Amino acid sequence: MEKVFQYGFGKIYSLLVAKALRKGRSAGEVEAVTSWLTGYSPEKIRELEKSDITYADFFRQAPDAAANSALVTGSICSVRLESIEDPLMRQIRSLDKLVDELARGKALDKVIRKG
Repeated sequence: MEKVFQYGFGKIYSLLVAKALRKGRSAGEVEAVTSWLTGYSPEKIRELEKSDITYADFFRQAPDAAANSALVTGSICSVRLESIEDPLMRQIRSLDKLVDELARGKALDKVIRKG
């Protein structure tokens, strides 16, 4: 099992938010892409951020994670998202990709894919 699966969601999420903030983006934008990708409400994301839920369980329990993650394509850390076979790892890496796109200055309405 991947080590990242065992990390606390709150710890990883705070790192994603910090990355976006360093690049002039907002925590609300990270929340918006996370909500879009997973189906969690912004309120639920904030609640889970303070809980002891693992990163893997955050995605496993997501109301609508599978539907939107297929719309996220491209590479993250030189790995094509489309080539990741493990659905859970693909969802995790998809969130990384979305936050990277925000950090690179891509407009929020372009980061959130329309199906």
